[in-house]
Amino acid sequence: MTDLSTLWEVGLPLAGAGGLGYAKVRAPRVFWSLVGLPVTQVRFAMSYRSTMDVCGLTVQPSRFRAFLVRNVARRSDVQPVPPKIRRVRGTSTGMRVTLRLPAGLEPADVMAASERLRHAWGVHSVNVIETKPGFVELRMTGYDVLRRVKMPRRRPSGQLTVPVALREDGTAFVRDYLKVPHALTLGANQSGKSMYQRNLIAGLARLNVALVGIDCKRGVEQRGYAPRLSALAVTPEEASGLLDALVEEMEGRFDLLSEHGAADVWALPEKVRPVPVVVLVDEVAELFLVAGKKDEERRDRMVMQMIRLGQMARAAGIFLEVCGQRFGSDLGRGATTLRAQLTGRVVHRVNDKQTADMGLGDIAPDAVVAVTTIPPDRPGVAVAGDSSGGWSRIRTPELSAADAAATCAEYAHLTPVLPRLAVYRPVQLIAGKPVPPMPLFKPFPATD
Repeated sequence: MTDLSTLWEVGLPLAGAGGLGYAKVRAPRVFWSLVGLPVTQVRFAMSYRSTMDVCGLTVQPSRFRAFLVRNVARRSDVQPVPPKIRRVRGTSTGMRVTLRLPAGLEPADVMAASERLRHAWGVHSVNVIETKPGFVELRMTGYDVLRRVKMPRRRPSGQLTVPVALREDGTAFVRDYLKVPHALTLGANQSGKSMYQRNLIAGLARLNVALVGIDCKRGVEQRGYAPRLSALAVTPEEASGLLDALVEEMEGRFDLLSEHGAADVWALPEKVRPVPVVVLVDEVAELFLVAGKKDEERRDRMVMQMIRLGQMARAAGIFLEVCGQRFGSDLGRGATTLRAQLTGRVVHRVNDKQTADMGLGDIAPDAVVAVTTIPPDRPGVAVAGDSSGGWSRIRTPELSAADAAATCAEYAHLTPVLPRLAVYRPVQLIAGKPVPPMPLFKPFPATD
């Protein structure tokens, strides 16, 4: 009986400790909810004022506050004022704290101290987001959410939004074409660039949009998505003709806008509104390469047409997704001008710092260092930035080419026929016979 009691008293705590240790490694969400979050909340509450003080995030109190402390509270010591806590909320991946900044502090001050705050409270990361003037939100993550990517169940709302990856603060990285119409994705071989493109295409396949592919590697990447593509070019010659057709489509839409006195396609009546078009360009460098002087004219024309699309196509509902390993002035004339139109940037692991500068140096210089530190054993990890100067680490979930192709086949009935691009529509065979083209797509619904 004594041996049984001893075994019970010793074995039960050991089993519990072992279970928690297993959960910390295999089920970090469970461990965070049971242990990590309560511990962090207590640590945060007990050390908040002192942490803000040593991190330089306090200001001297106003004269009125000092007067009240000395004469009403009868205290001789007037302590510095930290940001006021407005809200503390725990999540399945971390904790969020809303702070009201006192006069004299700005969000950049809190952002500069984020690494010190991370160590002070023992969390994996602290991201600072300005929610409105005078307020910031500390988004803490209790563990490395990018180690095993699990996308949030809640899908973002919006008619042209696609959740593509997971941010390091536990939220979804969303590709929103109405906010960022054109984007550039860079990355070395085996960096996860193709995985990002698969997730993007699989998300777009579910939306009421037309997808146009340009894959000059004979279509090895995009041919599997053919059931959902309204047009596909697999050689530089085909790409040149398809870009000409896209510019013609854009000009035709501008004529339609002029007839109705509308500024963009979203202001058109629903009955005449054309379907949005997303142009997916894989390995853009192939469009810039020339074998001889004879090819230079075609190259210059393709680059000019892409620049025109980047400058004007947003209003016509045409959006660019450009992908490559390198993209800068070394590719040739017009590359830098085109890159300036691609405001959304996603840069995976690269082979040199110059490539990171090409992708993020002109919009988020602080992110260049983060790109160069991405380890090679974590494919899919990238740094996403935009023209606002903000950036974040992201990672795309695993998705095989077969699964992406299956999604495109499942939603093939949504593929619209664009008359100006019909000659470039990939031919699908079923039982050895070509599949007839789908009817013209229903107009895209109005935005909220």
